[in-house]
Amino acid sequence: AALAPQAGAWMQKAPYSIQRVQEKLSRLKKPMQQVSAASAQIEKMATTDADAQKKTVVEVKRSRLSELLVSQTPDFMAQALMMVILLYFLLAYDQVFLMKLVKVLPTLQDKKRALSIAREIETCISKYLLMVTCINLGLGTAVGLAMFFLGMPNPVLWGAMAAAVNFVPYLGATVGIVAMALAALLSFDNVGWALVFPATYIVIAILEGNFITPMLIGHSLTLNPIVIVISLMFWGWMWGIAGAILAVPILAAFKIFCDHIEPLAPVGEFLST
Repeated sequence: AALAPQAGAWMQKAPYSIQRVQEKLSRLKKPMQQVSAASAQIEKMATTDADAQKKTVVEVKRSRLSELLVSQTPDFMAQALMMVILLYFLLAYDQVFLMKLVKVLPTLQDKKRALSIAREIETCISKYLLMVTCINLGLGTAVGLAMFFLGMPNPVLWGAMAAAVNFVPYLGATVGIVAMALAALLSFDNVGWALVFPATYIVIAILEGNFITPMLIGHSLTLNPIVIVISLMFWGWMWGIAGAILAVPILAAFKIFCDHIEPLAPVGEFLST
């Protein structure tokens, strides 16, 4: 509630923010155009007329940011809604599925093993969610403090934003960095100084994503950090944002399952630290 007025003020600036950013970045266009023109001239001098006639010009049209948001937002909202609905039913009927699993298993030993696996998975995933929340709070604090010392307006807001978006691996940090860059370009006239703020965010995000998170989550779940990174890449490729969010819980559940099944014990040992 305390950050809502600040966030609302930034949202009101959004319609004309892109135009102002483009105006500031137009200063950088001229040197880039000069370099591009020089490269084209050199290529033209090095190419014969015959070869030039045979070349086919390929024009790549890129959609604007607004078109991308309009096209992707409905799909994202639909996926988010389906995730919430599925989560609700999983939480509402988890005990029902567990009791049915225990009922269909033939022996008492199998029933005990199923209960043990289910309880251990619950405990492990709870620890994972707690650890991710603590890491995100630490990231938000680091970003907020960095913005405060660098002189960015509303540093608490940017720290809270960094903590919130980081629950979505990789994509969340990308969105936060882009938002930080736009806000810095709007707040400061010097383009070079404005780019220091997203650069600082990038450094903090790299340290968190490549060192702190794999090490802490790997330790809390006794998972190999390399396997965690591979799991994030695989499930992110398979299911996009949802897969990236579920990658580590799926990996942890699979390891616990392997630890309790004797033929799969070597696989569980390979996944552990």
